[in-house]
Amino acid sequence: MSGRWAGILGAVLAGLAVAAGAFGTHALRGILPPERVEVFETAARYQFYHALGLLTVAWLAERRPSRALAWAGWGFLLGMVLFCSSLYLLALTGLRWLGALAPLGGLSFLAGWGALGWAFAHRPASASHANERAGGQAGPGLAG
Repeated sequence: MSGRWAGILGAVLAGLAVAAGAFGTHALRGILPPERVEVFETAARYQFYHALGLLTVAWLAERRPSRALAWAGWGFLLGMVLFCSSLYLLALTGLRWLGALAPLGGLSFLAGWGALGWAFAHRPASASHANERAGGQAGPGLAG
């Protein structure tokens, strides 16, 4: 996933998560049982967290693209499709079998976070950090 698409999808999905959260809080209370409203709100919350993850991927990929960042973006997106969508549908319909999809989405989320961590761990060192490790002085204006 490119940084551009991660940014577009992250922004759209974050906005939709805010709308879903408001819908769950204001429109569904009193219509659905409280435990199903809670499931709906969980879906909105996880969608928002992972939309922010996509925006993080976008920001990083625009500066230093990598295969690991692309995998992180796809993990977050697939997780939102599987986890959040199954919980939204479970809350709205009461069809409990939909909850079986949520663990697959959770695994996708975990894969996304793992790929993001991998991207950080395996990124090339910046010139200033490489200089410091080689015994050079800190940059201008920094205590040495």
